[in-house]
Amino acid sequence: MHPIIFILGASALPLAQKLKAEFGFEIHGPEGVSGCDVTYLKAADHLASSFALRRAILGLCASGILIRALAKHISDKHNEPAVIAVAEDGSSVIPLLGGHHGANHLAKRIADFTKGHAAITTASEVRFGASLDEPKPGYVLGNPQDMKSATAALLNGASLAILDEAESPIELQNVKIEKWSPTFDGITIEVTEKNVKGGPRHLVYHPLTLAVGLGCERGTDPQEVRTLIKETLTAKNISRRSIVTYASIDVKEDEPAITDQYKVVYFTAEELNAQSAKLHTPSEIVCAEVGTPSVAEASALAAAGPDAELIVPKAKSKRATIAIAKAPKPIDTPAGRARGEVSVVGIGPGTSFMRSPYATHLLTMATEWVGYGLYLDLVADMNWGQTEHRFPLGDEEARCRHAIELAKQGKNVALVCSGDAAIYAMAALVYELIDREPNRIAINVCPGISAFQAASAKAGAMIGHDFCCISLSDLLTPWEAIEKRIKAAAEGDFVISFYNPRSLKRRDQLERAFAILKNHRPPNTPVVIASNLGRPEENVRIRKFSEFDPNEVDMLTLVMVGSSQSKSITRGDGKTYAYTPRGYAKKMDSK
Repeated sequence: MHPIIFILGASALPLAQKLKAEFGFEIHGPEGVSGCDVTYLKAADHLASSFALRRAILGLCASGILIRALAKHISDKHNEPAVIAVAEDGSSVIPLLGGHHGANHLAKRIADFTKGHAAITTASEVRFGASLDEPKPGYVLGNPQDMKSATAALLNGASLAILDEAESPIELQNVKIEKWSPTFDGITIEVTEKNVKGGPRHLVYHPLTLAVGLGCERGTDPQEVRTLIKETLTAKNISRRSIVTYASIDVKEDEPAITDQYKVVYFTAEELNAQSAKLHTPSEIVCAEVGTPSVAEASALAAAGPDAELIVPKAKSKRATIAIAKAPKPIDTPAGRARGEVSVVGIGPGTSFMRSPYATHLLTMATEWVGYGLYLDLVADMNWGQTEHRFPLGDEEARCRHAIELAKQGKNVALVCSGDAAIYAMAALVYELIDREPNRIAINVCPGISAFQAASAKAGAMIGHDFCCISLSDLLTPWEAIEKRIKAAAEGDFVISFYNPRSLKRRDQLERAFAILKNHRPPNTPVVIASNLGRPEENVRIRKFSEFDPNEVDMLTLVMVGSSQSKSITRGDGKTYAYTPRGYAKKMDSK
């Protein structure tokens, strides 16, 4: 749920801080209110984005504010997060959305803490203390479409019976419980791993007790594995809803036929060897190949826990194997290690509204954030409790190596970069490191709005025609190579974006670059000087080439020099803009 405490002003801060101390939730408040973990500019926009990320919202404000802000975003009650309105004095706690998905339970916890009243309005909660579609941990309702009919019958006085004297998956109050018999005409509950069809008066709960072990030859078509899983489950009449996880050996972490499956965990050969006594079909051939006599059977047993037993021994297709193990009780946390993943995330210039939805998704899904401290500060609004690994400016290799090492432990890592992750950023270095030291972690690269794009847009349309980017830093590239590129770009008449134009130690490269360009650009060529893009201190100005002063440039500045065709104009508002014609005017003039 990753709850946030949403406040509108300082008056709600005392209760917000108490709730944070008790429950560990973040405080989100407006700019100017000190003591908040995350600040926002517009309340409605921030509520909408938090809701879209499926973060539970504790609004310390009037319920009407939450309703009006979220009304147009409500579409699917089965997937919406909890939304709770809390009076600033804690006297009233009102679950507005997601009552059966944690809101009612959380509202009761908050009310117990504040000594207030939880205004629970869902009929089943009021009458029975729980909802039929919110069973105990370790169970899932297989036919939720029939929940309303069954609830209505119980509200009208129907009795309840559990088949086979199984452990009840749900605790209800004020319901008459009877022993099942063939003549029983009330509501029945069945607890089973079987693929049983329920009905309006027959609810089927599936215990989360199964683990599926997978094996395959290198390069197996993923569809073959999916087909084998489907056919095996159908043949054994087993419900997918009872499957907690899929599992395999760690040498298959980068095998698409395995990684395509849902929630796969991995084990070393040594860990799988510990299951040897329980195996049904050990193989010397498999042992010679991967160091353990079984992959599918041993993986299923290892994932399901020490008391698990095989209920489906190894089944085979042409190139894949599958086995299923069952634990005697619902599995809380499957053993094994997930496949680690590094997402190299470009966050753009820094502001949330210039961040892509894909970047937002990857930041939210990650459990570890790695990056330069300033970059992590720029995405603080996405932090729901991720572990931050902060690095000072520089030492990029240490950042990338740290992210890779975390992923090798099975963690989901976001390596945070400003601008675009593949433009003078960490993506290339990550691939260089895994090229030198191969491993099986997953790599994602998320593009972002780069500084040259933002600068061009802020100034007008400078990259309307051919352009290039050149870094003036000679820390990793010899100046002779940089100089050669500047000359080629000058002669080619490209719009040129200069990254890293100056630093505390590098003071003359920019002047030397302009000396090369001087013979290829008219004096009135526009030059864009863009500093602190996307931040409160943003400053974008346009100068003529002949009037350019390098002293305006620092290490947080991008310099963009137009081509010989680039132009600048001053509009009626007094602001100057620059653009590079694409050639449409000539096309229009010829008509």
